[in-house]
Amino acid sequence: MHAQASVVFDGPASPSLTLSPLRRGRGDPCYHVAPDGAIWRTSLMSSGPVTARITRSAPDTVDCEAWGSGATEFAEALPALLGADDDRSGFVPYEPTIAAAHQRVPHLRLGRTGRVLEALVPAVLEQRVSGMDARRAWRHLVTRYGAPAPGPAPTHMRVPPSADVWRRIPSWEFHRANVDPGRARTVVGCAQRADALERLATRTPEDARAAMTSLPGVGEWTAAETAQRAFGDADALSVGDYHLAKVIGWSLLGRPIDDAAMVELLEPLRPHRHRAVRLLEVSGLARNPRFGARQAIPNLRAL
Repeated sequence: MHAQASVVFDGPASPSLTLSPLRRGRGDPCYHVAPDGAIWRTSLMSSGPVTARITRSAPDTVDCEAWGSGATEFAEALPALLGADDDRSGFVPYEPTIAAAHQRVPHLRLGRTGRVLEALVPAVLEQRVSGMDARRAWRHLVTRYGAPAPGPAPTHMRVPPSADVWRRIPSWEFHRANVDPGRARTVVGCAQRADALERLATRTPEDARAAMTSLPGVGEWTAAETAQRAFGDADALSVGDYHLAKVIGWSLLGRPIDDAAMVELLEPLRPHRHRAVRLLEVSGLARNPRFGARQAIPNLRAL
């Protein structure tokens, strides 16, 4: 199956800014940026697998061509994915640095995939480990257990595994991917509740985040990281992140702070706290002086 769609915005289109949080490292088998700037994205829609090629054809226009049994569904969901219905009403940042970031990138939009498990599994893999290790684990598991991408996709691309496949991955394969038993159990447990998780897309983001944290192994940080991508949740603040509180402190106050201070500092920005964080990131105004060594990556495969 083949489908095409276009989205015209009321200002500059910025698909790369909107979609970049979906990319899990440069070697992500589900996300590829071609030399010509085209963004290739795979997904497992409710109607089946899809490969999409997304390009900006004019300053205010984004085009998409999609292949696979999920192509029509993906094309219909393209406006939401690109943030066309992102509600920025009420966002008036008075803090000087965030206001400056907003002036630099006024066209930033938060998109939503609507695919909960696809956002949740990589977030679980990122718990308590370095980003490099988590990206390697995602790449290994999806390449081994994901299906080849339909259509004329780059050869290394794969469609994320289905919930049934995630449930059946043996423990030694998680070990081979350097995923500890706790995270592996959480991935499998989430896959066992996949149908209920996907239904969260019909609830408010706040309710959906609360429901996710009722699952064993899914805390506030994991639920927020999932909600940002699956629901376009503008208020999903990643409390518990290894770096975020320090970045917010350095960027806004010129000194590091902890999670409690970050929550207090960003409280006036509800319900747009995540939007403010994204603006700092993409505007180049986020600061994070690095004084310490990087966190070591534990090699579980050697144990």
